[in-house]
Amino acid sequence: MKRLGVNIDHIATVRNARGEFHPDPFFAANYVKKKGADSVTIHLREDRRHIKDLDAKKICSIKKLRVNLEISIRDEIVKNAIKIKPDFICIVPENRKEITTEGGLNLIKNKKKLKKIINMFKKKGIRTSLFINPSLKDVKISKDIDVDCIEIHTGSFSSKVKLKKNYLDEFIRIKKCSILANEIGLEVHAGHGLDYRSTKILSKINEIKEFNIGHFIIGESIFFGLEKVIKKFKSIIK
Repeated sequence: MKRLGVNIDHIATVRNARGEFHPDPFFAANYVKKKGADSVTIHLREDRRHIKDLDAKKICSIKKLRVNLEISIRDEIVKNAIKIKPDFICIVPENRKEITTEGGLNLIKNKKKLKKIINMFKKKGIRTSLFINPSLKDVKISKDIDVDCIEIHTGSFSSKVKLKKNYLDEFIRIKKCSILANEIGLEVHAGHGLDYRSTKILSKINEIKEFNIGHFIIGESIFFGLEKVIKKFKSIIK
């Protein structure tokens, strides 16, 4: 069965807009689990623009909730992640000025440091994932680094689907990467910019085991409710 991970960062964004306590990401994590999410994703950014350290600690303490903590390779963030003790960690690139994650990791530039970080997490029993571009070369490097999973950046594909442009090349690229990763023992996840249509198209790739979706789910929930949106995505990826 394919899994749905719900990114709740933007619930924290709404809370932070008022500098108060509502809506509460901790409540949201419990709620989406209850309504069918297989896991919750939270991104502990260096500038703490949405999820805060206390949010992450509380959410990761929820029993029987699979939490996927996204982090950069900054030393301070890595140390915090070890203290927070999530089930899973996905290492992502991070640029302070970016509005959202703009692409996959530069694996060639950061290979040595990534390998060291992943080894640290493995010793703590944390499953690790790398957020990569849909590149066969990056899939092979990910295997060399000894990561457990890859999450393929689907931003370019999703954008073409939304703009009703020809997305076939992007789809084929993602499919080839998914097949190769599966063949060499890497679990395959996908995420970034996904909506109903793009998720439905990618769900045809059998090797993708998990979809991590945030912005669209939270935005769509304003109009139709979180429970209904989660159920629709679960139905799409079955």
